[in-house]
Amino acid sequence: MAREQKAVLAGVDGSARALDAVRWAARDAALRKRPLRLIHVGEDADCLAAAEDAAAVPGVEIRRGARTGHPAQRLIEESATASVVVLGSHGLGGFPGMLLGSVAGALAAHAHCPVVVVRGAPSEDAPVVAGIDASPGGDAALAFALDEANLRRVPLLAVHTWTDMTMGETWSVLPIDADYGAVAEDERRLLAERLAGWREKYPDVDVRPVVVRDRPVRGLLTAGRDAQLIVVGSRGRADFGGVGLGSTSQALLHHGPCPVAVVR
Repeated sequence: MAREQKAVLAGVDGSARALDAVRWAARDAALRKRPLRLIHVGEDADCLAAAEDAAAVPGVEIRRGARTGHPAQRLIEESATASVVVLGSHGLGGFPGMLLGSVAGALAAHAHCPVVVVRGAPSEDAPVVAGIDASPGGDAALAFALDEANLRRVPLLAVHTWTDMTMGETWSVLPIDADYGAVAEDERRLLAERLAGWREKYPDVDVRPVVVRDRPVRGLLTAGRDAQLIVVGSRGRADFGGVGLGSTSQALLHHGPCPVAVVR
């Protein structure tokens, strides 16, 4: 008996941002050839009908369901059987000017699968941006980014940032007379080595390495201005251990100019 495909899951709450997320999720489901599951947690189950209309993409099987309980907790539970969870940056409970809702933040930190928080309406021809570092979750984030770029037939910008602050066993700073040109060349070499095996796995993706002397957040926000998706791991190499989000992923979720995917 064939295993049932994990669906793309979209959280629905009746807000305009949620409908944007549903549209993004429907296209992603079509590209991945997976069903789309629309879930509303609350008493306004009528909003599922509007979401289903927004999700009308040829060839996509749509399933919908209403749940009770705390929205974040129920969606985290639902994420265990999803391939990806897609949410608006904030829902009906958010206040004007709010950059990231509590449900989206909780899912990004604790979901059992990648989470995409949708903001803006970028061009479908724009590249995918991936933040590249040596963190434990870096390979999963890069694989997700390459999948998205491959499905969307767009380039992948592999962005690696570095500064004069490094972290080995203890925090340290490059000496004032350091040869920064040589350091930059070393960073480019390390990035090329990191990408080599992935290029073989995804020969059809135009992978463009980008090495920037800057903080990770600023470097990724700059690259993301003209992107359709930014992909990062939940915790970067400079973040101390824990189960929540790292500083880079948190900042991108709050300020990203386009949809942001957080991959654990």
